[in-house]
Amino acid sequence: MTLPTVINNSRNKQLEAGLKRAYSLISQALDRYQAETGERITTDTGASQKIKPLIIKYLQIAQDCGYGSKDSKACIQNWDNATDERQSTKYKNFNGKTVMNVALFDDGQFVLNDGSLVLLENQLNNKKLYISVDVNGYNKNPNRLGVDLFMFQIDDKGKLLPMGVSGTDYYTENEEYCSVTSTNNMNGAGCSYKALTDKNYFKNLPR
Repeated sequence: MTLPTVINNSRNKQLEAGLKRAYSLISQALDRYQAETGERITTDTGASQKIKPLIIKYLQIAQDCGYGSKDSKACIQNWDNATDERQSTKYKNFNGKTVMNVALFDDGQFVLNDGSLVLLENQLNNKKLYISVDVNGYNKNPNRLGVDLFMFQIDDKGKLLPMGVSGTDYYTENEEYCSVTSTNNMNGAGCSYKALTDKNYFKNLPR
């Protein structure tokens, strides 16, 4: 193998390990919340933006980014304070063809001790509860959905689901949200399930 291939394979293994670690840590945090309170965090829990203080104490945090910060290199700017929400971040979709909308990241952000960035979306009225993780941090490329940025969804029973599994918002039978060709700005949002279950997923990432 050539040196670039070796480097790429090593990076992809690190991304896979980071995804599995993030999934485990968040799952454990939700379980600890239940053990302490006797209830699950669900789409009916509290008010909009309330999920962050509920789970942050069960995770080892290096930096609290509030609801987004333009002054921190480790966090992204809250899109409400940006002149153009699509250009307020360098995150792109799965194949890197389209800049993604960061409006799904504006209900809380924090950096874990391992350097990964957790991004929350908590819409009470629409019953949307997403937890996204940039497993190698905002300052490391490729910053692409389904490559180093992965989404999860908490359902109405409090179960943490990898986005892309049946029942999640970015599931489609034709894999519209995990496609090497789609220019949809949320392409990659539905890749989390496949990334966790397909042993060849990280060997076949789009370049």
